[in-house]
Amino acid sequence: MRKLTTSMCAASLLALIATTPAIAITAEETVAEGKAVYMGKSRGNCISCHQINDPDANLAGNQGPPMVAMTQRFPDKRMLRAQVWDASKNNPITIMPPLGKHWILSEEEIDAVVEYIYQF
Repeated sequence: MRKLTTSMCAASLLALIATTPAIAITAEETVAEGKAVYMGKSRGNCISCHQINDPDANLAGNQGPPMVAMTQRFPDKRMLRAQVWDASKNNPITIMPPLGKHWILSEEEIDAVVEYIYQF
């Protein structure tokens, strides 16, 4: 009886997942989220160290490299993501916090920041 109940619960859950519509996030929404994280003082706060050529970027810092020529500097976007995830892998004496490794930002936030800065 217990197996039957467990099987019915599992089947019901699968049916619910299969019928739930997926929420599609557009590229524009991802970039907007990345910008919010980049600029947000309570989230990524990337703006405090990195300059970026965005008209909304006020009081940008100069401790980190500027966000320019990102596609030339990181032809493989995965390398840029790895840098944001944990910059200490490439530079053990970096002052950049390991945003992913220490769960400062979520996977989705890191992906969004990468999409945002990759356009510069």
